[in-house]
Amino acid sequence: MALKLAIVGRPNVGKSTLFNRLAGKKLAIVDDQPGVTRDRRFATGRLGDLDLQLIDTAGFEDVTDESLEARMRTQTELAVDEADVALFVVDAREGVTPADEIFAELLRRKGKPVVLAANKSESKASEAGVLEAFGLGLGEPVPISAEHGEGMADLYAAVAALAPDPDAEDDEEAGVKPINIAIVGRPNAGKSTLVNALIGEDRLLTGPEAGITRDAIPVDWEWDGRPIRLVDTAGLRRKAKVQEKLEKLSTGDSIRAITFAEVVLLVMDATHPLEIQDLQIADLVEREGRALVFVLAKWDLIPDAAARLAELQEEVTRLLPQVRGSPMVALSAETGRGLDRLLPAVLKAHGDWTTKVKTRDLNDWLRMAVERHPPPAVNGRRVKPKYVAQTKARPPTFVLFASRADQLPDHYRRYLINSIRESFDLPGVPIRLSVRSNKNPYAEGEEKSGPGPARTAPSSARTGLAAKARKAAAEKAREGAEGRPKAPQKAKKPKAGTPRGRAAKLARPGVKPKRASRPSSSPRKPR
Repeated sequence: MALKLAIVGRPNVGKSTLFNRLAGKKLAIVDDQPGVTRDRRFATGRLGDLDLQLIDTAGFEDVTDESLEARMRTQTELAVDEADVALFVVDAREGVTPADEIFAELLRRKGKPVVLAANKSESKASEAGVLEAFGLGLGEPVPISAEHGEGMADLYAAVAALAPDPDAEDDEEAGVKPINIAIVGRPNAGKSTLVNALIGEDRLLTGPEAGITRDAIPVDWEWDGRPIRLVDTAGLRRKAKVQEKLEKLSTGDSIRAITFAEVVLLVMDATHPLEIQDLQIADLVEREGRALVFVLAKWDLIPDAAARLAELQEEVTRLLPQVRGSPMVALSAETGRGLDRLLPAVLKAHGDWTTKVKTRDLNDWLRMAVERHPPPAVNGRRVKPKYVAQTKARPPTFVLFASRADQLPDHYRRYLINSIRESFDLPGVPIRLSVRSNKNPYAEGEEKSGPGPARTAPSSARTGLAAKARKAAAEKAREGAEGRPKAPQKAKKPKAGTPRGRAAKLARPGVKPKRASRPSSSPRKPR
């Protein structure tokens, strides 16, 4: 059975860093600014061979008024009450402070087993702080460094001494996998109040201040015998307004919660819904492929509710056609009005999101859809859809095989997606449709069919005139390819008694010889 361990202490002593170290993941937001963690955060972890149920808490503040710090202290005390062991963390560099002494007295009154850990003990400057921790009266402090992982063996020995008997039977049964529901929206829209109203307890911090929630806080819950995990997230503002590092970390944590969710509840303030940021969040949910449910919070402040709801539904269809048909639930978490309609709508959206359609039904639908509205002709040739099949669910993904698939217009693809939604009753579900072409083995000749069989030279064992003629032709072709020079031809010998050349020319009647051949009659004059 897992040991439930609550990590407690004053602000900025390294509780969330130790929480991430034991959990093996960077779940909690860590920053040098004190007071980053505000709500309780749960996770499973492991220390040696010990299975742990970790609880990260807010820094302890000695206030009891109605302020935010007082509400954070109440959450820390609740974590100590439900834990098996309290891991009290102090800062060894700063030593023991008055806030540490007050919280140590509170832990002694609770009567819970306590392990005292002196964090940030990686240097010699922290030795004095470790010795001061003896004065808290909670036993020997364990020097550790959560940032560098030092002292984990000593921490294991201290925690293992307080762990329950490992041979005890584990009463937990492996049940159905819970449905992950992320609750997102703009700051101060009523997300944490909605979670508290659903589970029936003040599990999360709420108040009039905007931006109370910073981490994505998962809350395990059961509704009508079905396990559900609600993930409360920080408010998402416009990117241009997010300047501080801490708010950037919170925004990244909220977007990560959308990525890992199955159903997303977009909570909007009913007094001013469907602002630009709400539309951008809805578009992000659709692009991530998650089922979407619109929640109109603070509905008790709206007069003429029926007419206003119809108007908002029409506006969502016009502004967000990609999520047309998504359920919209109007409720008030303060009064409980309309709260009973939320979970049935969530389960309906989750069922549509995991739908699998038979291939035969899909091809019957394709034939009717093409007959009702044939695809347009592109460059004088019509695209012909041939076959469709569903490759996966969560979200429903389909593959359409067609001729000239790369030329299918986008508007016809949207027509097919909307027709799938209407024919198979999948309103608001993000649907993925990819179009592919069938491969033609004769399209690229030998590249598709492969090289033909190699031709072998004729066997030299064959005899006969045909074989000799083939051999001679082959040798002649080879000589011509190699550029073999031709043999010089022999000059023909002239026949005896027949004059040739100059003698034949002079022998002709009427032909005078050149002057150079006649004897000179006068001496040549000098130049």
